[in-house]
Amino acid sequence: MKAAKIWVLVLALVLIAAACGGDDDTEAGTTDDGDGGAETTEAAGDEGGEDTSGDDAGGDEGADGEAAELATDFGVTDDEIRIGYNADLSGIFATTVLPIIEATEVYWEVVNENGGIAGREVVPVILDNAYDVPKHLENYEVFTGDGAESVVMIGQSTGSPHTAATAELLVEDEIAAIPLTWYSGWPDPEFGQNVFEVQTTYCVESHNGMTYMAENFGDKVAIISFPGEYGQDGAQGAKLAAEKLGLEVVYDGEGAVVPGSDQTPVITEIVNSGADFVWTTINPTTLSEIMGGAVSQGFTGMWSGNSPSWGFQLLGTDLAEAADQFYVYSTYTALWNTDDTPGMTEVVEAMREKRPDAPVSDLYLLGWINGMIVQQVLEQAAANGDMTRAGVTEAARQITVDLKGLAPNQSWGGDPNDFIVRESYIYDIDLANFTPNGTVSDEDAGTGYTLIQGPFASPLAEEFVYDGPCFVAE
Repeated sequence: MKAAKIWVLVLALVLIAAACGGDDDTEAGTTDDGDGGAETTEAAGDEGGEDTSGDDAGGDEGADGEAAELATDFGVTDDEIRIGYNADLSGIFATTVLPIIEATEVYWEVVNENGGIAGREVVPVILDNAYDVPKHLENYEVFTGDGAESVVMIGQSTGSPHTAATAELLVEDEIAAIPLTWYSGWPDPEFGQNVFEVQTTYCVESHNGMTYMAENFGDKVAIISFPGEYGQDGAQGAKLAAEKLGLEVVYDGEGAVVPGSDQTPVITEIVNSGADFVWTTINPTTLSEIMGGAVSQGFTGMWSGNSPSWGFQLLGTDLAEAADQFYVYSTYTALWNTDDTPGMTEVVEAMREKRPDAPVSDLYLLGWINGMIVQQVLEQAAANGDMTRAGVTEAARQITVDLKGLAPNQSWGGDPNDFIVRESYIYDIDLANFTPNGTVSDEDAGTGYTLIQGPFASPLAEEFVYDGPCFVAE
């Protein structure tokens, strides 16, 4: 890792204003063993290179019961496997990210109680990036170094511009990252080679959501977004969909919404636009300000947008009744306790056992999915006998991750058009299904949704040809 390269990236990206998809700091300690060069250690592991996706948690052992040798370099010792989480614990998406991290911690508690992976305890190393690109890069240096907090892979990289700042470095350092961002650049082998995206992209999600909104609410749309890889990727997807669907974009507010600024000009444009619906790629706090302001001025169009725009916590605010009447929620996964799939049963039971007083939240699903992905990647690496950073990265390209009904299964091998996820979900906001102050232990606690459709791919999404990101920052 060259410090000069890091700070060139800082200078290039520090002014990017963007967002992705989220108060106490959560930081996991690690054992100080100072990993060095590659070594080979004895471990219980599956022999051969077979696909281990979907295996239950526990120590890995070959079919003949004999232990396999593992090659290791950084983040893996005789006793533990360290996974890095470069997470927003105090920035503009902290309320989104904190529950995700909590569920991830619970996931690893369960895995470790069942023998860990390759006979080792999985240790999440969690650092706060505060949704700040320079801080994200500082954390990256820690993770990719050779000290006590070095890791074998990055299990969560929060933020689109933040993860973009490390995309080339990930390849240089031969380390894999799972993004908490749905930017359409990640499937691009020329850019996101070592970023293993989860679920569909903002761009394709916009194709699905815009199709549903146009079919049900009209042909005039206002589009608003944050600037940068998050906001403009969603906005570009919405505009592509509008063109294909023959919709009129009556207000193009791509990049017009700057977090923390006066949103009066955007509100005025929406109110005066005559839009049948608004497509947003922002965050919940800003959505509350803009939607609340527009509705208070008599705007009666419908609202939807990319998943991180909405947070069910808004149903506990003054926006609740307007959201119940006017908002349609697009997202990537099943929601809390809404079905009886194996994955849902696992996460609900684990959260009730480990965090019985935790507030009910759909965000636990994202943390659980993250754990499932990382576990299955690591199990494949163990089966290959190679738990070096490069070996773990290669293992990710070999598998199809079984998400047990929580979301469409995931893979990353071959042509992006063969593996990108095209499905998403559409939910109606339903106050009757919202339980204020509900906890995970409440059998009937709900987060305020009724499923309309999903997982589904619209005709636009099915015919979408991926040839690179829908938005590229200048």
